[in-house]
Amino acid sequence: MAVSGSKDFEPNVADYVEEAFERCGLEFRTGYDAVTARRSMNFLFADWANRGLNRWTINQVSQTMVSGVSQYPVGTITATVGSSANLVVGNTITGSSSGATAVVLTKPSATTITLDIPAGSFTAGETITSSASDESGISTTIAADPSLDDMQGTIDILSAVIRRSGSDISISRISRDDYLSIPTKSSTGRPTQFYVDRLINPVVKVWPTPENSTDVLIYDRLLRIDDADTSTNTVQVPFRFYPCLAAGLAYYISLKRAPDRVQLLKSVYEEEFLRASEEDRDRASFSIVPSYSYLSAS
Repeated sequence: MAVSGSKDFEPNVADYVEEAFERCGLEFRTGYDAVTARRSMNFLFADWANRGLNRWTINQVSQTMVSGVSQYPVGTITATVGSSANLVVGNTITGSSSGATAVVLTKPSATTITLDIPAGSFTAGETITSSASDESGISTTIAADPSLDDMQGTIDILSAVIRRSGSDISISRISRDDYLSIPTKSSTGRPTQFYVDRLINPVVKVWPTPENSTDVLIYDRLLRIDDADTSTNTVQVPFRFYPCLAAGLAYYISLKRAPDRVQLLKSVYEEEFLRASEEDRDRASFSIVPSYSYLSAS
């Protein structure tokens, strides 16, 4: 018999839901069954994030430092403007009608800028003006209040470096207490440490405060898995995690619909999770070299 020759098996949300209901000894029948199952799937994704499982969502971000600015959003906040030409990196823009403010971090194109976390909400179409005293009258328009979705999708930062003159230099992560204990946070230089403030809108704080606007902070961040919004969506998981997702969803549904199977399905899920998490890890070559110090002693 010939094999199929295909490797395109990719269940959608409805497929996982049907599999989970069958494991619970139930039939997937109503629209509410789909709603409650999708909700359970999204809660399951949150559990995976807490366990640090979804390493396939790791994304690398490059953030050009701004002289004198020590805090940056974890992710990118992009705004579309009429023209970015006269706006200066590091200066604060203010909305004429909303009063919202934000610092310009970069100018990716002639009509886009990236910002730190805005204070307030910009109004679509309003005029924004630079706050620098030597730039009075410099203004443009902003198309809409910039989205914070990219930043809010961040779970955590895994590692970071500072790139200067083409060389990447590792910087160490410190705790909230360590950052608070830094006596002079305004000291300037090449950043050597960073602290991740894991708020709803997470930010990364570097120290010392950047001394120029050419160093680049490069970091790997862990992102949320895309939500299971509709039954026709495919799921953002690799092939090796299909069994873990099906088992986890069956366990979550059993808590609501099949309490007699909770313990069985939980043990199956934990077993599948253990296998998946052991597979989802970094691998590197290593060598073992015996010590010959005893020979010199003789």
